[in-house]
Amino acid sequence: MAKVVVGLSGGVDSSVAAYLLKEAGHEVIGMFMKNWHDTSVTISDECPWIDDSNDAMLVAESLGIPFQTIDLSDEYRKRIVDYMFAEYEAGRTPNPDVLCNREIKFDVFLKAAEQLGAEFVATGHYCQKDILETADGKVYRLLAGKDLNKDQSYFLCQVTQSQLAKALFPIGHLTKPEVRAIAAKMGLATAEKKDSQGLCFIGKVRLPEFLQQQLLPKKGSIIEISAKSDKYAEKTIEAGDLKELCAKINYEEKDGKKVGEHNGAHYYTIGQRKGLNVGGMAEGVYVIATDTITNTIFIGMGDTHPGLLRNGLFIPAGDVHWIRQDLKLEIGNQIDYMVRIRYRQTLVKATLYARQEGLYLVFEHPVKAVAAGQFAAWYSGDELIGSGVIG
Repeated sequence: MAKVVVGLSGGVDSSVAAYLLKEAGHEVIGMFMKNWHDTSVTISDECPWIDDSNDAMLVAESLGIPFQTIDLSDEYRKRIVDYMFAEYEAGRTPNPDVLCNREIKFDVFLKAAEQLGAEFVATGHYCQKDILETADGKVYRLLAGKDLNKDQSYFLCQVTQSQLAKALFPIGHLTKPEVRAIAAKMGLATAEKKDSQGLCFIGKVRLPEFLQQQLLPKKGSIIEISAKSDKYAEKTIEAGDLKELCAKINYEEKDGKKVGEHNGAHYYTIGQRKGLNVGGMAEGVYVIATDTITNTIFIGMGDTHPGLLRNGLFIPAGDVHWIRQDLKLEIGNQIDYMVRIRYRQTLVKATLYARQEGLYLVFEHPVKAVAAGQFAAWYSGDELIGSGVIG
């Protein structure tokens, strides 16, 4: 049996993870990550960190395991929050939860656990891992959780082999109802607690107010682009190169008509519908592009607008990450995988082309709302093979 530090978040999933590990005979320590001090942008009745910390402590007491809180707020600000601000300011859409797993839970937190003599860290993620024995040694595989409605493997798409080696996912083989049933049976304080929708170990955050701490409001134009714009000439691999096929469309104000104003292009993301305050349209309107240099938002009418669709995407070479280094695609080669570009998005078939400058992903069918800064992750069956930041 091993010494394991569990990241107790104050939710039901990590609570049951700790219970299962103790039942299996491991020496378990519960640890709560304090990642944020500023409560001015959290919603007080939606699981702020202090309530989560108290719930985590109650669970630890109930299970009879040691409990402590670790303050990682400085590292979280440097590695996650500053990154978020920089990405939004550049007109990109970051995923802080993916970064939190790579930079905080399985790096800073893992190192803190190792200082306590722990062999593993465990989380309440709905994902699984197994081990392949190869001629070159052990290879760790990251697999989808049994409950495909809750599968969180996407959020771990940036972890490394060395991080996976130290990770345990005790509830990955269970469904959410099964997890809640275990918590209820054991009388855990978190058994009926709602799932958090907030940032990793922070609580629910008002994103506009959060961004406005550093990104000041700035009036700009909202430009409507017609679905019949000549920007949407059909492209194929046969008719052009991969670079052209996978490139995002760049718009200018002259490409459409002004239909309103906004308070800052950096507050919006591709595919966004709410918060535009544009009336008088026959159908709903969606953000199809933003330009933070000119502070312009471009919108299209209807959820089938061609500006919402992309045939492919590009990941710069420095942003390509292979969990399975042994399956890394060599330059000049191509392979088919199933891909998703955001959590809970249905997997879509795509062909990956490895080139010197990076990785091109060409979808079998056009995909909606591809945004720079998001993570694209590719799967073989239920195994997550690699990922990258969309350029």
